[in-house]
Amino acid sequence: MSARAVIIGGGLAGITAAIALAESGADVTLLEARPRLGGATCSFNRDGLVVDTGQHVFLGCCSAYRGLLARLGMAGHAPLQDRFDVTVLAPGAHGRPRQARLRRTALPGPLHMLPALGRYPFLSWPERVSVSRPALAMRRVDPADPAVDQQRFGDWLAARGQSQHARRALWDLFSVSALNIAGDDASLALAATVVKTGLLGKNDAADIGVAALPLGELHGDAAATLLAKLGAQVSLGTKVSAIETGAIAPGDGGFAIRLAQGGAIAADAVVLAVPHEKAARLIPPGALPNGTVASWAGLGASPIVNVHVIYDRPVMDLPFAAAVDSPVQWVFDRTRISGLDRRGEQYLAVSLSAADSCVDTPAARLREQFVPALAELFPAARDTRVTEFFVTRERRATFRQAPGTGALRPKAATRRPGLVLAGAWTDTGWPDTMEGAVRSGLAAAIELKASLSTIGVPK
Repeated sequence: MSARAVIIGGGLAGITAAIALAESGADVTLLEARPRLGGATCSFNRDGLVVDTGQHVFLGCCSAYRGLLARLGMAGHAPLQDRFDVTVLAPGAHGRPRQARLRRTALPGPLHMLPALGRYPFLSWPERVSVSRPALAMRRVDPADPAVDQQRFGDWLAARGQSQHARRALWDLFSVSALNIAGDDASLALAATVVKTGLLGKNDAADIGVAALPLGELHGDAAATLLAKLGAQVSLGTKVSAIETGAIAPGDGGFAIRLAQGGAIAADAVVLAVPHEKAARLIPPGALPNGTVASWAGLGASPIVNVHVIYDRPVMDLPFAAAVDSPVQWVFDRTRISGLDRRGEQYLAVSLSAADSCVDTPAARLREQFVPALAELFPAARDTRVTEFFVTRERRATFRQAPGTGALRPKAATRRPGLVLAGAWTDTGWPDTMEGAVRSGLAAAIELKASLSTIGVPK
């Protein structure tokens, strides 16, 4: 006899928990309200063009996420760089963009980035020299210290000699995309996790990985295939309206999962793996200490906007690039991965994190801003026709990773044995990223198996 486990939510957290529980012998049912798995990391079809909901990358230090890819049989379709290597562009005089290259050496961390930073042309010589001060100080910062979570990253950097220009030209390259919040406004605790793990740790920790397949194939399709092999049931387009404690009928288990379409599913165990706003509406009374659910609202939300531009011929000869002194943050060549087979065209996707200022801007106005901005960075785009332009918006892409949010993130366990939480917004010790989502799913599965033993349910 095995426990009947219901996972609510088919994002990376729910997928990870479902795989782990199915592999341990549980009778798993995964419920996803959308018509596909993957959550915030999925794809859709737009007139024959395969479009990811957002541009996601990972780093060499993302061990849990890389483990999930391996379990899905997808590791070969998400290769890592041989070593961290990023081209940084900026508009220049007389129409000639300025260019820098941040490439690590084979030296051990944290020395591996020093040569590149020493040559980084977007900082003055005094600014380059001053970078070592916060880098050395960061090694003494404890991200788990509640007092650290109360501090703004920008204030901490400024107190260590980092000018506003240095913060925009260097530190924002890493913190804004990783934390999806303006660099100065980020929680120091979460910024410290990014910097200490990715930049000051092992020399290969920040090597960048980019999917070579659409995210829908890499995550959703591969997960559906594996879960079927493991005997799990996946129900798409199935919205949950409530989680009730108590059996539907004698012997049915400790939970009743009420479905919006009508009916209910009996469960011995439940993994609630949905965003915090949805989790707050579904979690049964008494499962958490008083006020905890209400406090989740303080996590807020931060948007990501993706600007998609298709040119009638190639304008960029890089797989991706970053930008400073430009509305462009990061830009990716999506031509091959999208299935674009129109001869000679190129599809670029601009990823804009912390996009509060433009999440509601009409596409026509964004076109007026970003087509010229791309032409400033890529001269070939100036005489190239834009054949298609569209915008995708993730209004609640992550929680708002500001000071004080660490205390609001719950652990996987609840007061109700058999009910656990998962999601990158929970207390994973990581920012709200793919790595954080996978870690939360693993933590939920471990906690669930432990809690089931306390109520005598076979694991």
